[in-house]
Amino acid sequence: MTKLKYIVTTGEQGNDELGLGDAESTRTKTLEEVSPSEVEYDLVGEIAKGATLTRRSVATIMKGICRSKLALFANNPEEFIRNVIRIIREQKATMIVEHISYNRIEGKYDSDIFTQERGGMVLASRAYPAKKHILDYVAWDSEKERRFAKDMDAGEEVCVYAKLPRSFHIPTPVGNYAPDWAVTFNDKMGIKHVFFIAETKGSMSSMDLRPLEKAKIRCAKKLFEELSHTEPVRYHEVTDYQTMLQVLEDMTI
Repeated sequence: MTKLKYIVTTGEQGNDELGLGDAESTRTKTLEEVSPSEVEYDLVGEIAKGATLTRRSVATIMKGICRSKLALFANNPEEFIRNVIRIIREQKATMIVEHISYNRIEGKYDSDIFTQERGGMVLASRAYPAKKHILDYVAWDSEKERRFAKDMDAGEEVCVYAKLPRSFHIPTPVGNYAPDWAVTFNDKMGIKHVFFIAETKGSMSSMDLRPLEKAKIRCAKKLFEELSHTEPVRYHEVTDYQTMLQVLEDMTI
């Protein structure tokens, strides 16, 4: 928990006749002793409102927090309330995802979603001239994405691929989730389905992902697992091209 800080500003008034200007300096100090605030906080009420729970439920949760953690409230009440709300919402999301299911609805995406999002304008320095992409370029956001696109262009296994726009997303109880890529492979791979990929900018290790991100990925897995029974689609998380090929190999075993 971040302790409250305050800034001390000191200054000296110079003598204009002597050519000495004013001098000012600042120093940030931590508030070690916090006096009872004159601002009254409805701790239970604020958390109940932010976490969408009843006051009784929040009171039960607060009783389970150890005294040393509760004492952090005095250091920074606003941050304490924000953190408690965030943790409760993450835990709620995990419970909801356990029982989520998806049903097919009418409606399709048009091909122009690939150009609408960026308004048709892409910086030349951020446009990789692709060979197998659905467009003649890939608008990459990181060096890792550019490398992934380059590897797919060079890979004999790949037939065609697309970097998916943010508007192509999966609704989840904790916010929309968008896979990064869609890939189809040549028949000689023994796989004829569309492969949706979560290719993250960082690690895909579950230990490195925030609870909300993990919950979104679990929702995506449930959706594509359900679709795989009737449609030639698959979904998986990968971090590079070689990992994707290994996943494909495991699928065919």
